[in-house]
Amino acid sequence: MSDSFKAFVVDKTAEGVRGEVKTLSVADLPPGDVLVKVEASTLNYKDGLVAQGLGNLVKTYPHVPGVDFAGTVVSSASPQYYPGDAVILTGWRVGELHWGGYAQMARVSADWLVPMPPQLSARRAMAVGTAGLTAMLCVMALEDGGVTPAKGPVLVTGATGGVGSVAVAILANLGYEVAALTGKAEEHPYLETLGARRIVDRAEMSESLGKPLESETWAGVVDTVGGVPLARALAQMKYGGVVAACGLAASAKLETTVVPFLLRGVRLSGIDSVMQPKEARIAAWGRVARDLPFAKLEAIAHDHALAEVPELAKQILTGKIRGRVVIDVNR
Repeated sequence: MSDSFKAFVVDKTAEGVRGEVKTLSVADLPPGDVLVKVEASTLNYKDGLVAQGLGNLVKTYPHVPGVDFAGTVVSSASPQYYPGDAVILTGWRVGELHWGGYAQMARVSADWLVPMPPQLSARRAMAVGTAGLTAMLCVMALEDGGVTPAKGPVLVTGATGGVGSVAVAILANLGYEVAALTGKAEEHPYLETLGARRIVDRAEMSESLGKPLESETWAGVVDTVGGVPLARALAQMKYGGVVAACGLAASAKLETTVVPFLLRGVRLSGIDSVMQPKEARIAAWGRVARDLPFAKLEAIAHDHALAEVPELAKQILTGKIRGRVVIDVNR
């Protein structure tokens, strides 16, 4: 095996942070007990920030972004993995504090990896990625709260994004009546293809009414946007409903009251995928392999090369990315 490999590297210069594809060697990689041949990575909002030098997420340059990757173990000093094992990495601040998946090789801690379910390939796993894993964790939170298809419709906000798209597909496949919230009229057919039975115009949920309670509408919500839409959704929950909150695309602020929690028994569950315990990750990936219809995944995901990362980073930060982006590190 050659010691050299391609990687998308960001560095800080007098003109700011810039990124380009470079040739590195295995000796350049940071410490870790497992060396992985990366086959695919993804594009997430955090990757967009890192590639553009925003958010103060990277502390040391040069740096390799990419918060997810999937590939095959080349060598391992850990008894958890052996050469040839197919593995997935998401989270643990890889791609921020530790070099990430925008490279053909990565060296990481064995504790950060999970075994790849046999139903998945590296490309398919990264079509899911952190966003899809987060979507599955949201669905599991609804289930844990007793939300079943018989309880009523489930609203998915930010439905054309990575988390939203996968959540719509999974929920529809499980038999839920899914309502998809979006401000993009041209994306209605896409969301209906994923299984949404109803499209809710974002404008309907973007203005605060100042009411602690509205008509009971949703048995569950997967919220990726925060802000006013989340506050409105809380006011519209059915008795005993559950909201799984995982994003802040609209706002990190939440101006609401305790009334939905006190009078309707509503539960608000925060979903974090970055530091999620390994056992929960393995369980969630198993559910992804079982409950995400892969034919719909193909409609969600599209492939790009390492050299396209800078332009893709700009697009995801301005809300122009639909679904999931797979980064083929070998292109």
